[in-house]
Amino acid sequence: MATIIIPAYQPDETLLKLAGQLWEAGDEMIVVDDGSGENYQSIFDRLEDICIVLHHRENRGKGAAIKTALCYIRREMWDCDVVGIMDADGQHLPTDMQKLTTYAHTHRNTMVLGCRSIAQMPFRSRIGNAVTREVFHLLSGVRVKDTQTGLRAFDAQLIPQLLAVEGQRYEYETNVLMTLAKKKIPIEEVEIHTIYHDKENSCSHFHVLRDSFRIYQNMLKFSLSSASSFLVDYLLFAGFITVLPHTAGMVLLANVMARLLSAFYNYSMNCRFIFHTKRKLSSGMQYFLLAAGILLMNNVILMVYTGLGLPVYFAKILTECTLFLISFNVQSKLIFKRNVAV
Repeated sequence: MATIIIPAYQPDETLLKLAGQLWEAGDEMIVVDDGSGENYQSIFDRLEDICIVLHHRENRGKGAAIKTALCYIRREMWDCDVVGIMDADGQHLPTDMQKLTTYAHTHRNTMVLGCRSIAQMPFRSRIGNAVTREVFHLLSGVRVKDTQTGLRAFDAQLIPQLLAVEGQRYEYETNVLMTLAKKKIPIEEVEIHTIYHDKENSCSHFHVLRDSFRIYQNMLKFSLSSASSFLVDYLLFAGFITVLPHTAGMVLLANVMARLLSAFYNYSMNCRFIFHTKRKLSSGMQYFLLAAGILLMNNVILMVYTGLGLPVYFAKILTECTLFLISFNVQSKLIFKRNVAV
């Protein structure tokens, strides 16, 4: 027997049918009313005979609803062994949920994902999943076919770690995967049915622009931090080069001085606004070792570009673009790996 969490916002009769099927299969259920309002109260009232129903006074988001249920399990259900999470809109079959919880029973300390067929998804969902999948791989180094699936199962030992993950809405589910990947906790996938009510997936409460921004915000913030650091670096470099001869040695000196100053600025920005950690000796040492390596590659690449006859200012821009992804991967996967959140 497993405990199934169902976050629900303004559900229809589908939720009643779903809960009935899970109850017949012998599962316990926690349904979280995420501020649906009085018009939907009758549905939740009808569920109370077979489910534990928890309520949010206001809509707080899917992530917050999941955390509310996890807190309840940790506080009240000490015998809970395996937890499943599924959506309330009928896009997941109870039999698929049982496949995942059975798998989680035999694969401890593992996040089990229900993997849908990408080819059968509506175009918008297929594109969104493809982008999220590649961004997730870039940030974590872990390959997951269906990062946006809402069907998941795991043993109760993971609950404290899941409660510590940041995020209140759709970004929470991606943050969970990122956190587990950073901690080397296995993420495994089990094939499930792919169900959509229509080509536009109109029953979903996912807001494309708003929720996509929440999911990708760390990558965006890192890009802005890198862009501003590049601007600082470039302006310093340009300032130094205007007063120094354009010989190879002087170009190298200007590049080194500009890089050192912009590196301190970049480290401070990344600590405070992206990876949410205090400046400390260990991460500082690692960062500046990275900066030294980047600086060495920076100078080599810059010399190559200028040696090819490119103008020095254009060569500098091309060099920085070449090194951007290397810097991000090393920082997110090694230096700040415990603090990254997408």
